[in-house]
Amino acid sequence: MAVKKGDSVRAIASSLANSLEAKASDARFPKYLFETNGEVLDLRGDYALVKFGQVPTPNIWLRLDQLEGV
Repeated sequence: MAVKKGDSVRAIASSLANSLEAKASDARFPKYLFETNGEVLDLRGDYALVKFGQVPTPNIWLRLDQLEGV
């Protein structure tokens, strides 16, 4: 999927489960990553900065293969 700024996305639970990101910190990701839509704010290489606006949380960098379009 070609992701661009402004796209609505959700995180893919199976892609995050055993990822480097999960191993580097708490592997218990919050439900809102998978249940609410996020907006792509910025792109750098293989990563996208995503804002999940349903709850007051910080923006998060996720790999493009960990995201799906909505």
